Amino acid sequence: MAAESTEALLVIDVQNDFCPGGALPVPGGDAVIPRINRMIGNADHVLLTQDWHPAGHRSFASSHPGRVPYDSVDMPYGLQVLWPDHCVQGSRGAEFHPALAATRAELVIRKGYNPAVDSYSAFFENDRSTPTGLGGYLRNRGIRRLALCGLATDFCVLYSALDALAEGFAVIVHEDACRGIDMNGSLAKALADMQAAGAILKRSSDDPR
Repeated sequence: MAAESTEALLVIDVQNDFCPGGALPVPGGDAVIPRINRMIGNADHVLLTQDWHPAGHRSFASSHPGRVPYDSVDMPYGLQVLWPDHCVQGSRGAEFHPALAATRAELVIRKGYNPAVDSYSAFFENDRSTPTGLGGYLRNRGIRRLALCGLATDFCVLYSALDALAEGFAVIVHEDACRGIDMNGSLAKALADMQAAGAILKRSSDDPR
């Protein structure tokens, strides 16, 4: 019997609202889907994250009178970017993009459902102390290395990668299977920060598969 694989593919937030035509579109967000689907086809373990906000979430600009999307406000857990209403529970925008090969996932982590706290990372809410349970699941399954892809590079991919490293997992970020929002240079900074923390940045040209 072949040894159980210790690597998992973590596909982050490939949802309608983060793709062109959605409420919070990441430029070129849907362009990564063919690449991600090829990776899913080659992966032994596939995990997905899904932004899953209740209506009126405190990270929405609409919840703060006089504020507009992309403003920032101080929240009890720190500075929070305010977003357009997006990925509201049960909405079409919260669904995975229909072209994503989502049926191969063995776990879906829904995040951001606490109405008072945003959640970029697959591992922790933005208060940096409330876990999603992903770390325990991975350890129980014997997973030691994560390959990350999805949306957006400079927010949910970034925080997931940094937390995975802090939790003791090896991390590969498939840079060309991600897309970023790039607010004031945030994309370049995110790539530099992930690499500095110990993540391996990889492109499809580096992968013989």
